[in-house]
Amino acid sequence: MIEVEQVEKELRIAMLSSDLETLDDLLSDELVFTNHHGQRLSKADDLAAHRSGLLRIDRLEPRAEPTIRVIGDSAIVSVTLDLAGTYDGQPFAGAFAYSRMWYRQGGKWRIEAAHCSSVAGS
Repeated sequence: MIEVEQVEKELRIAMLSSDLETLDDLLSDELVFTNHHGQRLSKADDLAAHRSGLLRIDRLEPRAEPTIRVIGDSAIVSVTLDLAGTYDGQPFAGAFAYSRMWYRQGGKWRIEAAHCSSVAGS
């Protein structure tokens, strides 16, 4: 579980700094990310949003420690985050619940699937 906690921290730092190299390393080439609008995005979509500046994240703070469940070479992470930044020049802020499925292959953890939902009343 310590390995998953570490890659979660790396992911958070990479998202805040739009670190494309680290994001590329942590996201599976087959990633399916469902955002809070229900849109399905790929790894290429996610990286492009960071590369172009379309998405800028200024705040990404967990409300509590994530729930992590390791099952063999897979891990499920659930966490609620206070998130703020801009998307296409428009500011946003709120609480979002994330679920991520990590898979370890060749000793390397990568996100295979993720889902984000806005938390009502946040």
